[in-house]
Amino acid sequence: MSGGAGRARLGALGSISSAGISPTPPLAHLSPSEPCGLIAPCAAGETAVPCASGGAESAPPIPVRAAGAARLTSLPAAPPQPRHGAWLACGVVGATLLALIALGHDGRRIAQLAVLALPMVLWLAWPLRSARVRRLRTVLVWLWAMGFALDATVRAYLLDTYQAAPDGAMVLGAAANTNARESTEYLWMHWRSAAVWGALLVASGLLVGMFARRGAVAPTAARPARWITALLALALLVSCVAYASKPWRRLHPAIFWTQWAQSLRTLQAAWADQQQQRDRLTAQAKAIAPVITQAGPSTVVLVITDSINRDNMGLYGYGRPTTPRLQAHKAQTGEQMAVLKNAWSVDASTLPALRNMFRFGLPDSENPPHVLALARAAGYKVWWISNHDDLAIEQQHARFADVVDMVNRTPGRASASLDGEVLDCVQEALADTSTERKLIVVHLMGAHPHYSLRFPANANPFDDDIDAVENGLVKNGRSSWVRRFRQEYDAALLYHDFVVSELLQQTRSAGKPQDYRAWMYLSDHGQEVGHVSDRAGHSPSTASGYRIPAVVWRNQQPLPASEMQQPFRADWTGWTLMDLLHIQWNGQKPERDVLGGAYRWQAPEIPVAVESFSR
Repeated sequence: MSGGAGRARLGALGSISSAGISPTPPLAHLSPSEPCGLIAPCAAGETAVPCASGGAESAPPIPVRAAGAARLTSLPAAPPQPRHGAWLACGVVGATLLALIALGHDGRRIAQLAVLALPMVLWLAWPLRSARVRRLRTVLVWLWAMGFALDATVRAYLLDTYQAAPDGAMVLGAAANTNARESTEYLWMHWRSAAVWGALLVASGLLVGMFARRGAVAPTAARPARWITALLALALLVSCVAYASKPWRRLHPAIFWTQWAQSLRTLQAAWADQQQQRDRLTAQAKAIAPVITQAGPSTVVLVITDSINRDNMGLYGYGRPTTPRLQAHKAQTGEQMAVLKNAWSVDASTLPALRNMFRFGLPDSENPPHVLALARAAGYKVWWISNHDDLAIEQQHARFADVVDMVNRTPGRASASLDGEVLDCVQEALADTSTERKLIVVHLMGAHPHYSLRFPANANPFDDDIDAVENGLVKNGRSSWVRRFRQEYDAALLYHDFVVSELLQQTRSAGKPQDYRAWMYLSDHGQEVGHVSDRAGHSPSTASGYRIPAVVWRNQQPLPASEMQQPFRADWTGWTLMDLLHIQWNGQKPERDVLGGAYRWQAPEIPVAVESFSR
């Protein structure tokens, strides 16, 4: 543009201004609502900028260079995600996972799980251009991380509550022997613990989701730095080695829980079809050819209860009157009734405890016979009367009996069926005249959680009293809900005392006075209800889970008082039951019969420290 033309244009602008028309304001000051002037054609390479309207005239358009207009009208491209932000995302997600993994695992497994989780975490450091792919990455990283987080949380809960791994025999057995309703009832009782661990899982999910969105964004025309590529390649190589190793690979949550579910189905299938095993044990018992050494009618009642801790029984010196009827029986019967003061289970859950009771506490490698099969082979008619609705127990033990009466038809061991329902069935069995020799096994719910379902409504005399037991729990720092569970537990034992005493009375009254009758009562395992820790329920990690009651009565031959003071093991129940049945067989071990003069105590191996088995 020549100097003259420039001066002319400036003069024109000056005249417009003097005429009352202001020069065109900068584009940044234009409001979208202001009317735009005409746009005149521009020379090549120029763009017309609209002027502001004013009066009857409009200033001519002012051409500007296209490049300048582009700079004024185009929005700047979004800057790439800062690299330190992506590494922060990796760090937060990785640290969250590592913390959870450390809660659920120990030792080198923490490092193994961390390496298995590494690839997707480091993906956040790889710059991506496409917004769609970045969104996909966020979702996949979150799902991946939550898989490891859920696995770690479940393991941590089991470790904290039961000191058990999910693939341990206790957990697998309990899971295979449950159903949806029982699971719901379990959560109902343990919702506080579940809520704490659930809250931890939710918080972890929110934290991971917040930072998984901050993965690296690639510039428009740039490649990742070489050191980033090298680092990610090295981490991927290490993970590939880990995944190639079967001991490492099987720890991955997706693989582990898939195999766990298969193990569960296999176990359930094995329980559902036990007929072949029962046939083998029945044939084995017949081959052993046990014999009865006492003539005349014989009636033996074995009462197995669930989740009773002897420390909560007045019969054993507890501060609340939870067993007044059993104590009355003891006062009436004298030396005919023995209370085994130091009885212990070697298992903290039902299935292994019953297996040991009925298989003489011997390992499978010794091929032990089944107590009920031996009794039938010797000539006893066997009843199994149960208030449990339990497939595993029915298949493994109850089906050996001649008569099976499962009183409880409601699924779930936490059903509301009261133990008193079995009394009529036991009375019918005692009155049966088809045989002179009877073995009646009674399996009660006892004080199995929920405790509040183990006694009739409005039958808790301990819920309003502030007694020495309550004061002791407060002194020991027990929480209010554990104290409430203790009240319900003691009320359950008071009702349990009524049922057990009725069973003993029925046995004492059965048949003719001169007929031989015997009765044995014990629990499969104990229960922790604020005794040594602030919790309630099954407890393989405290001695309370193994402290049980055991009582024997017989109407002939006084029970040896000296032997009753020795400790007793529930897994040796079979040897004592053979004595009460007066059965002899070629596998006899008199040193394990607590009623015999040759009895010799051997301390069991249980996974808790016990100061003394003699108290």
